[in-house]
Amino acid sequence: MGSRLVGDWIRAGWDEGPSGRPLRLDLVLYALCGGYALALALTDKHYGFRVWAGFAVAAYGLALAHTLWLRLSPRASGRWASRWTGVGVIGAVGMLAPLGTLLARRLTGGDWSPDPNQWSAQPEVWVIERSADLLTTTGTPYVDVTTLGRPPVVDDYTPYGPVMPLFGLPRAWFGGTPVGDLLTDARLLFALTAVVCAWGAWRLLGRPRIPVRAAQLAAVFPLTALTWATAGPDLAIAGLLILGTTLAAVDRPLWAALALALVTSAKLIVLPAAVVVGTLVCARLGAGALARFCVVFLGTCAAVHLPAVLIDPQAMAEHVLRFPAGLGAVSSPAASPLPGHLIAATGATGEVIAFVLLGLAAVAITCWLLVRPPTGGADAMLRIAVGLGAFTLLTPATRFGYLLYPAVLLGAMVCLRDRERLRAHEDARGRSAGTSARDDRGEGHEARSSAAPTSS
Repeated sequence: MGSRLVGDWIRAGWDEGPSGRPLRLDLVLYALCGGYALALALTDKHYGFRVWAGFAVAAYGLALAHTLWLRLSPRASGRWASRWTGVGVIGAVGMLAPLGTLLARRLTGGDWSPDPNQWSAQPEVWVIERSADLLTTTGTPYVDVTTLGRPPVVDDYTPYGPVMPLFGLPRAWFGGTPVGDLLTDARLLFALTAVVCAWGAWRLLGRPRIPVRAAQLAAVFPLTALTWATAGPDLAIAGLLILGTTLAAVDRPLWAALALALVTSAKLIVLPAAVVVGTLVCARLGAGALARFCVVFLGTCAAVHLPAVLIDPQAMAEHVLRFPAGLGAVSSPAASPLPGHLIAATGATGEVIAFVLLGLAAVAITCWLLVRPPTGGADAMLRIAVGLGAFTLLTPATRFGYLLYPAVLLGAMVCLRDRERLRAHEDARGRSAGTSARDDRGEGHEARSSAAPTSS
């Protein structure tokens, strides 16, 4: 009885239609997000995280107060009587304001410091910018760590594919002055890429209505807002995943293959998304389209990786493969307290169990793809979100921030699902209208036939 009541409460809160009560779930969401931000502000050792959290506490608090006002004022009207107001407040106060503050604060220094209390940007930002500088001077973003003349450290590594350094090129070309450094911070290009990709996907879908719940999952979610202000590469990756999946959903498989090849060549962990999108292409357009998808995907990946492979294949393998796998000269610091890491930390047996669980999850998702292949963008987004979520939770070396991927992709799924349902409803109405018109024409023809004179 209790579980049924909870389920009914959640369904009513999730429903944004006339029969739903979304404000109840909004209140819970903003309260939890505000609590998370407050805990981060009080306890975290990273300077950038605490700056974001200070702004976020105010942003989520204002959104909570606005939602409470809407809840207590059912007859409220006007521009402020919209659930989008809370989302907008979080965007302005909880995302744009801390980003601007940290961009300015970074000009005072702190990069490469061993003290996280000095970091106005997370290490991935300056590592990617450094890799772009290496790319312009040596032709490869990967330094040979055996030639440094000292033991390598974590910050010597660039654990990304050869596309990721492109986000640091503006800094390499135009940085060096306060204004140049401010305007070429890689976070700005990460954010711009995410926004442009989301906008492009929305245009491809025919500019559908965006549910507030989709925006809450994709943007209001604390890990999204935190990443926006302090780091950013995962947002750009998520945006490219959404764009690539949407291209496949509107039957543009070659462009989808190009987008998926670029995103995979930036961050290898999203490779399973290409498998899901390829399955979507096959389900919608057949084996021939899948073959063309694979040719473009593999050809683009090969072309992008070829320069780095030709210049120093060992250095690339050390950075992109061995280091993230824990087999490099330095161990990866990715060790968030998620189930896979906690199980593996118990010893050798725990490591085996963690990898077995990860393998079982991969088998289960593969079976899901084969038995029920995705036929629409929402189906594909759901499978990618589940796959990346399972990888994040069960991999021994992982980061808590990777949970951004399932949250953002589920938000995109909500938007795509509503659009697909509306399209299916319109198609059904069109078929019904066509059938009625044919029936009317048939009845008219029969009436005319019966009224026509017959020859004796």
